[in-house]
Amino acid sequence: MGDQKERAKEGTKDQLKGVGNQVGGRLRNAAGAVTGDISEQVKGKVQEIKGKVQKKVGEAKQESARTEPVEEEDEF
Repeated sequence: MGDQKERAKEGTKDQLKGVGNQVGGRLRNAAGAVTGDISEQVKGKVQEIKGKVQKKVGEAKQESARTEPVEEEDEF
């Protein structure tokens, strides 16, 4: 059961990091747009996509922790 809690905790961390990367990527993209720096815009978009993927990985970890059956101990 501790493994399930750990995976859920890791999932939450991944989700938070993913959201942070999404926000950072959007800001970087916007800064590139304002300054006319296409390279910075592309880097921002890549960071935003990385954040989306990271968030989905976190959601998957949490879902697997919720749906994994709990092993019963033998009573011998």
